[in-house]
Amino acid sequence: MYKILIAEDETRIAAFIEKGLRKNGFDTAIANDGEQVLQMLEKADFDLLLLDINLPIKDGWTVLFELRINHNYIPIIIVSACPDIESKIGKLQNEISAYIRKPFIFADLLNSIRAILHQKMG
Repeated sequence: MYKILIAEDETRIAAFIEKGLRKNGFDTAIANDGEQVLQMLEKADFDLLLLDINLPIKDGWTVLFELRINHNYIPIIIVSACPDIESKIGKLQNEISAYIRKPFIFADLLNSIRAILHQKMG
């Protein structure tokens, strides 16, 4: 069973994603801020990170930078409504696996997750 860390500070969105992923056979955990994301990734093995950019304490950009500087190359899907993100995404093609813009259709997120996990394990 694949384990996915959901980094999302909006409780309603985190619960929506978690419910859908569990219904589709994934094991999940939720981190509400960037510091918690980094701590959880140190303590447990996850197969994929769903990362919001607008997180409290440490934002998603900081989390991404710290993960990569520490050679943690977990696949990352950025899930965000951040307005200026497209300009930054192009520069991060080697750092992230995908980008899903909020609001999103759950099936699109699920398809991206499955494709990335299939590629990772394939």
